[in-house]
Amino acid sequence: MAVADRLRPTLLHLGRELRRERIAGVSPHQVSLLVSIKYAPGVTVGQLAADDKVSTAAMSKRISRLERDGLVARTQSDADRRCVGLTLTEEGQRTLRRVRSRRTAWLASRLSALSPDELAAVEAAVQPLAQLLEEGRA
Repeated sequence: MAVADRLRPTLLHLGRELRRERIAGVSPHQVSLLVSIKYAPGVTVGQLAADDKVSTAAMSKRISRLERDGLVARTQSDADRRCVGLTLTEEGQRTLRRVRSRRTAWLASRLSALSPDELAAVEAAVQPLAQLLEEGRA
């Protein structure tokens, strides 16, 4: 419990710092939507709204901004012509790559301030932490 108690706020703060700034002209929430669409191409506005626990109208407004900026496209389902799904455009994919690159550079610059022993300890913790996430998904 003591390790979990010390680790939890550190991970939360680190995640918040990684998501903090506007990168490539998109907000952290917009990045989150782009990631959701990337990993579930064809997802509907209604599904995203349910996931975010907001109204469909509110989500539709958010998606319309992404569509206006050329990051997302609405596509009709081949199986059900009434259903409209979302996909990333090439620009949306480029934006996500820029965000990932910027966040990785931010983290790398912070890690470079660590001693070799501290960096080795962080590196040794990566796999066990990743394993915890995998176990949570199973």
